[in-house]
Amino acid sequence: MVKTIPVIQDVINSMKKINIGELVLNIPIIQGGMGIGVSMSGLAAAVANEGGVGTISGVAPGFREPDFLTNFREANMRGLAKEIQKARELTKGILAVNIMVALTNFADMVQTAIKEKIDVIISGAGLALNLPEYRPADSKTKLVPIVSTDRALNIIIRKWLKAYNCLPDAVVLESPYSGGHQGVKMDEVGKDEFNLDQQLPKVLALLEGYEKQYDKKIPVFVAGGVQTGADIRKYVEMGAAGAQIGTRFITTDECDASLEFKNQYLAAQKPEDIVVIPSPVGLPLRVIKTKFVEDIMNGVQKPIGCYYKCLHTCDYHNVSFCIASALINAQSGKIDEGVCCSGVNGYLNNEILSVHDLMNQMQQEYQLGINA
Repeated sequence: MVKTIPVIQDVINSMKKINIGELVLNIPIIQGGMGIGVSMSGLAAAVANEGGVGTISGVAPGFREPDFLTNFREANMRGLAKEIQKARELTKGILAVNIMVALTNFADMVQTAIKEKIDVIISGAGLALNLPEYRPADSKTKLVPIVSTDRALNIIIRKWLKAYNCLPDAVVLESPYSGGHQGVKMDEVGKDEFNLDQQLPKVLALLEGYEKQYDKKIPVFVAGGVQTGADIRKYVEMGAAGAQIGTRFITTDECDASLEFKNQYLAAQKPEDIVVIPSPVGLPLRVIKTKFVEDIMNGVQKPIGCYYKCLHTCDYHNVSFCIASALINAQSGKIDEGVCCSGVNGYLNNEILSVHDLMNQMQQEYQLGINA
């Protein structure tokens, strides 16, 4: 990441405002949802206050509830409602919840978010084919699927039109360079066909037809390996509305994870410090190379009884580690017992600063073309 740049007033607010329906983003940045416990009400509210979309992670948001291990369903519904309410007390800006399709409590999380009148639901880790099913006719919540290809997006749109007579309110196009789980196979992570440069023109061409036919604007936000304002500008000039960025927000004062967690990103100094390992759910997982991760890469088994049954695709009887426990441990500072998910450029995070300063920094990078 570039060093902090002195604020230059005429380049602040240089990014174009973008609409998602009637919602107006003063800065076209969606803060990525990061779980467990990394992007909660604190980070989301701070980003929303700066004019972007602040996102609460819908992955086990009730992990601090006293009955989390014994009453997983109710604890998470209660936890998510509390986080949305906390964020609302801190901001009048735009708030989202990121809810993974692969969650066993997907419907609970979607219904809870809508009940709390969340502005946006962003959904990936699988095709969000039935997401509109849970949105009542009078709800103003916007629905935004995450996809990795134009083909996946077309499948979602065709299903939504046929079954629910609606279109996405926006789209997040994510490449396999993001942090956490990747929507491709291990041998596909580095293939050019999934790069944003390849997929963005295809997605924009696909949406152009639907936009004309149904007279609706569907903005596209790029994600995965997008680190700087200069990166955002590149894709905006290609036709994107803006970007979803996760990892860069981890090293902020307002990020809800522990200082020990944040320090892992500062300690990562080179590309090789970010690696991809097989996840217990059968997908590639991009993380910082810590001792825990090195153990996994060397075949060390870290079995644990499953308290959560949180993901449909996890065969907990035959996994090397529990992803839920590893994420909870890491965010709370137990780094030797956890994993720290990171986008491919996470090693460029080199300082902890406020969300306000970070948003200003990215706007300056956007205007001046400064890259990492």
